[in-house]
Amino acid sequence: MRWPISRGRMILLVLVAQGILTMVYRFARGLGSCTALSDRFPWGLWIAFDVMAGVALAAGGFVLAGTYYIFNLKQFRPLVKPAVLTAFLGYLMVIFGLLCDLGRPLVIWHPLVLWQEHSAMFELSICVSLYTTVLFLEFSPILLEGLGKKAWAEKIHRGIIPLAILGIVLSTMHQSSLGTLFVLMPYWLHHLWYTPLLPWLFLLTALAVGPAMVTVESYLCARSLRRPFELALLGRLSRFTRWVLALYLGVRCFDLWQRGSLALALVPGLESAAFYLELISGVVVPLGLLFWPATEKNAGRLVFANALVVLGVILNRANVAITGLIRTKGDIYVPTLSEFSVTVGLVALAILGYSLAVEYLPVLQALPTARAEAHPAAKAYPWREEPLPSRSGSSS
Repeated sequence: MRWPISRGRMILLVLVAQGILTMVYRFARGLGSCTALSDRFPWGLWIAFDVMAGVALAAGGFVLAGTYYIFNLKQFRPLVKPAVLTAFLGYLMVIFGLLCDLGRPLVIWHPLVLWQEHSAMFELSICVSLYTTVLFLEFSPILLEGLGKKAWAEKIHRGIIPLAILGIVLSTMHQSSLGTLFVLMPYWLHHLWYTPLLPWLFLLTALAVGPAMVTVESYLCARSLRRPFELALLGRLSRFTRWVLALYLGVRCFDLWQRGSLALALVPGLESAAFYLELISGVVVPLGLLFWPATEKNAGRLVFANALVVLGVILNRANVAITGLIRTKGDIYVPTLSEFSVTVGLVALAILGYSLAVEYLPVLQALPTARAEAHPAAKAYPWREEPLPSRSGSSS
């Protein structure tokens, strides 16, 4: 008997269902019944991963939009729609995760009407709300085109450049503002991670991980849909990642030296171990791989290097939000199974939404037709949307 949906989607549906059930239990019984959070440790897995890491991993949307629409690098056109889709789904998951973490989720709309202009949290909430709206507008032409409303899609697309500029401004503001929240904790956050430069470091890591996430998802999409993997194109995109990552490493090391905090890395303990794991596996190793010329010519090596960048940013956000606060707060925080359940459910929902979108909406550029594949240029442009000319130059 053949199942109407694939085995992979069945697994995703099960994970989404258990996540929804856990969320229902959380809203019915409160945070204390299903989390390890406390008054002394109010932020945990849902903030560190679902919100902070989720916002960073969705940075590919504004990076690719700026690359294509602002800097006019047309060769990256095949990556723009998937990046916008990933960013849109990522921010929706961030909002769901934030709803789970708030003690009073029904008042999440308060910052929109009760302005606190001097609050970093206010600026962050306003920017995330506006940028999610911008992402929806950037994604709407894809949705309308999939529904057969091409005329409406073209009308919205005419204003895509102002939207892209607005999205870049908003995303730059709130990517850095996430770091600003922890600048307010000089006596709580461990000084391997605390620095007045945290907003800039958060922005640099977001700029690096955005293209890296696009590379990883492009590889997974190519494998699952049996499409060509754009090795040459993604190799060129990774050049941006390596230079931003190199700048981040230089700023991070100089900041630690200038503040006299490098010695803290030599003190045995949880913090120093987490620091080395983050810096070596998430920055040094992928940086070496990305500067190795052979990496651009090998899909496995390229994807591995970018996956390490993604892992490094996740570890960085977890260290800032959790590891760096454990000793100073005096409590040991270990996420409960319920917290992991919601997080896994949100990730599964995002993957399921992405797979359905690329299957039913014009997210990916069309593969060449059988006739066009005979043309020599087909190998150079396997995702080209416009029909390739015939060998004789005629349309027959």
